Amino acid sequence: MTKRILVVCTGNICRSPVAAAILQQGLADIEVMSAGLAAGKGGADPRIAALAKADGYDLSEHQARPIDRDLLANADLVLVMSAKQRQVIARKWPEMLGKTLLFGMWRTDKPSNDRDIPDPYQRSDEVCQLVYDTIKSASVAWREKLTNTGKNSMW
Repeated sequence: MTKRILVVCTGNICRSPVAAAILQQGLADIEVMSAGLAAGKGGADPRIAALAKADGYDLSEHQARPIDRDLLANADLVLVMSAKQRQVIARKWPEMLGKTLLFGMWRTDKPSNDRDIPDPYQRSDEVCQLVYDTIKSASVAWREKLTNTGKNSMW
């Protein structure tokens, strides 16, 4: 049974914090956290935070944090934004690969070999909106998979 999910991106200021916030909604029995492979210090990106706030998700308290072995080990499921990030985890922590999946794996708008969610950091407002919408739909798909499987055995 999935009890803890870790959502991972690069800096933990755009994709993973908003994905964790959206995914957490409706998953009362599951703890959803986020971290970044190259996270520094700071809060959520203001443009992503504004998009989230307009939808009722509050990222004002979010602080970026780097991924580490303990976060990975304590997660039942690790969701990354790109195949490259999955490869980084496989190289640094090979024992975690079996529970590391793409956040966008349930996307139907892309072929199965292209389900990465691009990084909107320092990109246009249009890209931020597109990425936000993609994260939102991927979050809904994951919530459905997690709540409709009972035992969460699809992976």
